Amino acid sequence: MFKTAGLNLLCEINLNKLEINCSYAYFSFLTGTGCFVKKESKIKVAYRYALALYEAAAGKKAVDKVMKDAGVLRKIISEDASIVTSLSNPLWNTADKKQTLDEISTRLKLNEETRNFLSVAADGNRLGLLESILKSFCDIYYEKHDIAEVNVETVKSLSAEQDKKLQENLEKYFKKKVLITYTVKPEILGGLVVTCGSEMIDDSIRGKLNRLETVMKGGE
Repeated sequence: MFKTAGLNLLCEINLNKLEINCSYAYFSFLTGTGCFVKKESKIKVAYRYALALYEAAAGKKAVDKVMKDAGVLRKIISEDASIVTSLSNPLWNTADKKQTLDEISTRLKLNEETRNFLSVAADGNRLGLLESILKSFCDIYYEKHDIAEVNVETVKSLSAEQDKKLQENLEKYFKKKVLITYTVKPEILGGLVVTCGSEMIDDSIRGKLNRLETVMKGGE
């Protein structure tokens, strides 16, 4: 769990089942603001924050609640990306940002660990990475809960029965639980295009026609 108290910032983080009390120097290491830390890529910084959030939530047995919060926040950001732009504006002082985040957290009824994370991200000037941090948190959650994120393209929305059957088949294929995100794409003409990580299963009519065209050209 993270706790903030002005410049005398202390953070508590559950790491490998050990509670470590950290001074501001360690906080500088966590956020990458200390002078002794080498510059890292945004992806690595986002992952570190996400992992710290996951471990803090796990220590409080609040992982599922924080996961729910992450989903809510990601949806809000996807609908209005200007929110992150505003929160990362250096002309807006940290105290006001934290007050705004606290008001938003209260309105959304976010878990205490989520609220603490947002406060720490504001102190570390990492709100510009909020979307990436939340995505990394979800990726960590899925990995630890053996869940596969699957994207499915269809010509039209599936019925509840079709959705249930597809989910069952995909879980048998991937041998794990699946979380399906559907995208309606009339241009595939029919069938499905399933993507999971780097693996793609193209069973669409468009895909079949493209493969047939390739074969025919090869035979010319």
